[in-house]
Amino acid sequence: MKQFISRSCAMISMLLAGIVLSGSIPAASAQSSLNGYWDLRTPNPSGDGTVLHTYFHLQESSNTVVGQLIRWYHTVPVGGTLDHGTIHFVTQPPATAPGWEHRSIVFEGIFSDNKLTLDMHAGDRVTHGVATQVTEEATQPPKPLPLPALHDVPDNGLARTPPMGWNSWNKFANKIDDAAVRAMADAMVSSGMSKVGYVYINIDDTWELGRDAKGNIVANKKFPDMKALADYVHSKGLKIGIYSSPGPKTCAYYEGSFGHVQQDAATYAAWGIDYLKYDLCTDLDVYKDDAPTLQAIYQEMGDALQSIHRPIVYSLCEYGRANVWTGWGEKSGGNLWRTTGDIEDRWESMDKIGFSQIKIASYVKPGHWNDPDMLEIGNGGMTADEYRTHMSLWSMLAAPLIAGNDLRTMTDETKSILMNTEVIAIDQDLHFRPVTEVSHDGNIEVLLRPLSDGSVAVGLFNRGAETTTANLKRSMLPSAFSNGTLHMRDLWRHADLAMGGDVYTASVPKHGVVMLRISAQ
Repeated sequence: MKQFISRSCAMISMLLAGIVLSGSIPAASAQSSLNGYWDLRTPNPSGDGTVLHTYFHLQESSNTVVGQLIRWYHTVPVGGTLDHGTIHFVTQPPATAPGWEHRSIVFEGIFSDNKLTLDMHAGDRVTHGVATQVTEEATQPPKPLPLPALHDVPDNGLARTPPMGWNSWNKFANKIDDAAVRAMADAMVSSGMSKVGYVYINIDDTWELGRDAKGNIVANKKFPDMKALADYVHSKGLKIGIYSSPGPKTCAYYEGSFGHVQQDAATYAAWGIDYLKYDLCTDLDVYKDDAPTLQAIYQEMGDALQSIHRPIVYSLCEYGRANVWTGWGEKSGGNLWRTTGDIEDRWESMDKIGFSQIKIASYVKPGHWNDPDMLEIGNGGMTADEYRTHMSLWSMLAAPLIAGNDLRTMTDETKSILMNTEVIAIDQDLHFRPVTEVSHDGNIEVLLRPLSDGSVAVGLFNRGAETTTANLKRSMLPSAFSNGTLHMRDLWRHADLAMGGDVYTASVPKHGVVMLRISAQ
């Protein structure tokens, strides 16, 4: 399912291919025609031991075949021919479907003696499989389970400053495995990242296989021993995170926690997990999309994490639905919550996401943070100036700093951005006060955040496509800075400056930033 820039793109590709990862499917009674529901099973090309399921509802008439490729939350029309047992049909995604790639997936094979064999042509990949008939129910999401009555989950005392670490998805997606996680832990230490505050090594989606006879979650072949992996990460002085969904399936259609919330929390504790990213995904196909329901969904895991008596940072990944920052995220036990859709490694995505956060910056406090998604620094889609803006903006926002690059192959420039201790200090300031916009003049935005030592962090951001002069006026600063010479520290040039007059002028590169820490003499 890789190489895709973000989880969203990976999801779109799998939707189009009609791929689902699931357990056993109840078979329907044999029929002598194509009419009915079919499940095409193929091994996952990633070799992780999971099985891919592609569902169809087909109808034949003379030598034509029509129907649908079925997803829990989408159906895609299909159409083709059946000629003396040779079948050929193509998905036909609607041109009006938002977010869908406008290409077709081709299926061709043989239907004989009630046996349907198909080759699935998805891009450059051809996968062979055998389809069996199933019931309509097998293609649908499960029925809702009772949700807990709403209450406030107690504060777990964790994440007093925004979490710092690394996550596998942006760079590796479904290619992540035990060896890569160990290598990232090694690199986090050897690069010096752990010394400046990065501590979490987080495994994202595609680690799951299914459940054993007792219902316990089991990792696939890429992760032969989760407890041993956690022990290794801990031996480096780091902490380890994992990923799941309250839904029946995760975003990549691996096993979710639906119906096994308490059981999964206990398993994570037994493995030694320190951080859980809980991604809404397919739960939206089971429950309503409103604040009380979402709170109950996330509260269920919040309560479970409280009961296992192991400190686990709880990250809600719900894309900012139902204004999670206004209260229900904290009430459900969350230490951080996603406030946006997925970030992509390009200026337009980072710029739009980052600056949209300023208006909700006041809703956070120690232990409970807005999360505008992971860092893309070092993945190659933006310039160094744009990555410095990325790091500066996230730090001004007091956002989690979760790197998403390959830590083994970082350039010196990437290291200098991710490990700028002066910028990190802004993000991690213990006396949290929210960032505010104090000026917006053309493409120049000036942001200010008060800090615990009485100084202020100021970012002069150039959102335009040309180098531009930016002016910082004394009147933009708090009243304590109204007189005398001001001491300024340029956090990217690592240079001391002074401001004696009423205006400080700086040249800011295209999509770049001048970031200052200012104090009164």
